[in-house]
Amino acid sequence: MAKSPLFSGKIEEVSMFINVAHLYLSIRITEELKMARMAWVLSYMQGGVAETWRDNLLNKLLKRELEIEMAEELFGKMRNKFGETVEKERKIEQLRTIKQEGKTCDEYVQEFKKVVRESSYEGQLLIKEFKRGLSRVLRRKLAEIENIPSTIEEWQKRAVRLDKH
Repeated sequence: MAKSPLFSGKIEEVSMFINVAHLYLSIRITEELKMARMAWVLSYMQGGVAETWRDNLLNKLLKRELEIEMAEELFGKMRNKFGETVEKERKIEQLRTIKQEGKTCDEYVQEFKKVVRESSYEGQLLIKEFKRGLSRVLRRKLAEIENIPSTIEEWQKRAVRLDKH
């Protein structure tokens, strides 16, 4: 059986590492050896943020501040720490940096909506990020309008309409 790759905490490594660990554990370490299964997984968490997370987890386990009985619980904690949380942060960063630049406003709105689906932004914060990414000319036009929109949908419709004129 091939040796498992080390896990450093990069988001693109999470699923592969967990899959390889599942495979190895199912073949090499029986379910009865729960601590051995977790020790094997933790031993491959080296470098980067994964090593620090592992050390903090081990510290809590040794102090009995935390109990993990099965490797599946460990994998769940890993997914929460290195998968979903990091992915959400990446989507928020993407939302903060998206710009209209060279696109029609309609294209920008569609791209913005795609990024928003996977972020936690809403309300005024979402509107602020939307306006920030618009072209300077369109932002200026929106600043001069009467009847200020109150929802993100209204802002998007108004921006697309102004961009077409």
